[in-house]
Amino acid sequence: MTEQKIRVAIAGAGIGREHLAGYLDLPEHYQVAAVCDIDRQRAEKVALPFGIPIETDLQAVLDNDVIDLIDICLPPHLHFEAILSALSSGKQVICEKPLVTSLREVDLVIDAAAQAGKMVFPVFQYRYGKAMTQLRSLIDAGLTGRAYVASLETHWNRGADYYAIPWRGTWSGEQGGAVLGHAIHSHDLLTTVFGPVAKVFAATATRINQIETEDCASIMLQMENGAVATSSITLGAATDTSRLRFCFEGLTAQSGELPYAPMADQWTFTARDPKCQADIDQVLSRISEVRSGFTGFLESVAHCIAQQYSVCDASSVYAGPPGSVRNAGPVTLQQARHSIELVSAIYQSAESERSINLPLDQSDRYYDGWLPLRQRVK
Repeated sequence: MTEQKIRVAIAGAGIGREHLAGYLDLPEHYQVAAVCDIDRQRAEKVALPFGIPIETDLQAVLDNDVIDLIDICLPPHLHFEAILSALSSGKQVICEKPLVTSLREVDLVIDAAAQAGKMVFPVFQYRYGKAMTQLRSLIDAGLTGRAYVASLETHWNRGADYYAIPWRGTWSGEQGGAVLGHAIHSHDLLTTVFGPVAKVFAATATRINQIETEDCASIMLQMENGAVATSSITLGAATDTSRLRFCFEGLTAQSGELPYAPMADQWTFTARDPKCQADIDQVLSRISEVRSGFTGFLESVAHCIAQQYSVCDASSVYAGPPGSVRNAGPVTLQQARHSIELVSAIYQSAESERSINLPLDQSDRYYDGWLPLRQRVK
């Protein structure tokens, strides 16, 4: 039986342009039925070349029974209400990062999704690509051994032109700085590979731009499995570079420098014991291309919806293009919760100048979010 196409409305034509490219790569799964943006001209630039209808009223999209899925690509301060509205309208939901900006809001979204009987898919497209499949395969083959150390670099260049959009660089609009809006992807990759974080110590600074939020940070993380990691973040680099390095007992995995698609880049996997390099190379030789970035992420969502949610968890996999190996399943709400919890702990550590243990519980003053606290400090 032919799979019915998922009819999508993209809410927000900024990063929504990149999402649209992913949908267009998957015509067997999706039909983009609308692009919605309060700026009609911006929506037209994105939608008209592909003959996609335009809407400027989000409520009209939510009321449209033709739409199956709302893809929320709005500024961060609008995410929470938009998710709840989409769920109450009976839609499936995709939402850009950050999903929301407090643990309380995540928990409310989890409850609302369960009550509506719908799925909410947080966006972490960096996970998808050949390098992640290679690393997973090496772990499954028992060639990595224990995790030792990881280093993450999110060294990007953002200046006045980037912050010319009024909501950026503000606590009320962007809800956070480089920790929340830029390095959140690298931190997700860290926990995807090394598992949960147990303790955080962080320092943040605003050194490059005349903004409210931070544009530099240095973070030390201790993982539950005993490994340690460092994250270096700046928006004042000469170029946009993302670099990841994972040191295991059996090998070291190192990315290239692609800023926005590290798992689609060429990685190196080097054995600690040179005699084991042939075993690593043999595993790698069996791995072909998989869909990466937004295309890989959206393919996982389509698979999940088609399976009627029966395998939609962190361990699920979906078939890639014909002849390819399998890629990872979709991002879960619980994983998005861990991401928001880590951001909360980072901001709490930076404010208090002390290490913060995870997990955070409902009695923690950051359970309701870092935003009121950071605004008070400012």
